[in-house]
Amino acid sequence: QVQLVESGGGSVQAGGSMRLSCGSSGYGSYYMGWFRQAPGKEREGVASLNTGGGRTYSADSVKGRFTISQDQGKNRIYLQMNSLMPEDTAMYYCAAAKWVGSRFSWDGYTYWGQGTQVTVSS
Repeated sequence: QVQLVESGGGSVQAGGSMRLSCGSSGYGSYYMGWFRQAPGKEREGVASLNTGGGRTYSADSVKGRFTISQDQGKNRIYLQMNSLMPEDTAMYYCAAAKWVGSRFSWDGYTYWGQGTQVTVSS
């Protein structure tokens, strides 16, 4: 069982930056991703990586503004969010799985954190 704990959410004005952090109890290689869900909307994949190495992936909606990274020694992944917009307001979740068919399909992930709220005001 892998436990994921997110932190770093809060409120920020449009144009600002925020960094989310996710600590994992898992060891070895995992696919890990950041997802978000706004009220009344479907859960959306934002960014993904494999903790064993390789490239990172970002959804088109956040490309150029959000960056996913990891600190392998600390078993943590991060989501650096720049140029935030009100439409980025959502609950953000960290997710993990040993293998996923599609990096941005939420139903392929096995483990989920409790979520952290990000609110961007105009």
